Amino acid sequence: MLRRFAILSVTLAALLGATAAHAQSADGIWLTQAGDARVKVSKCGGGICGHIVWLREPHDTATGQLATDSKNPNPALAKRPMIGLPLFSGMQPSGPNKWSGQIYNADDGSTYASSVTVTSADALRVEGCVGALCGGETWTRAGR
Repeated sequence: MLRRFAILSVTLAALLGATAAHAQSADGIWLTQAGDARVKVSKCGGGICGHIVWLREPHDTATGQLATDSKNPNPALAKRPMIGLPLFSGMQPSGPNKWSGQIYNADDGSTYASSVTVTSADALRVEGCVGALCGGETWTRAGR
């Protein structure tokens, strides 16, 4: 009986270790699918946060000034710079390597229900939904 317990304990420890090894971190800098922005994802409270740290086109082509969140319907927020703009809000764990919350889309100034899933060490699936319409893209880890 003691031998069976010892074998069971070793097997469980190995399985738990294997599960932990497969956990992927979302922390890091991610390049959007279009390659036009880099987003820094980091731990934030019990979940994750993400904000823009680089833009291919950091200046507004019409004004020559640094790009701002001009599509935001809130006039006060429409003046904030794109670099540093927070994209994720309320992203909390919702499964293995997955977080759910909201994502801000600076292209249209709207916030959408969203999920973020680490699909491999170098791939992050970002999805958003408006009602029943959903879409997404895969971001790649930058700097590896």
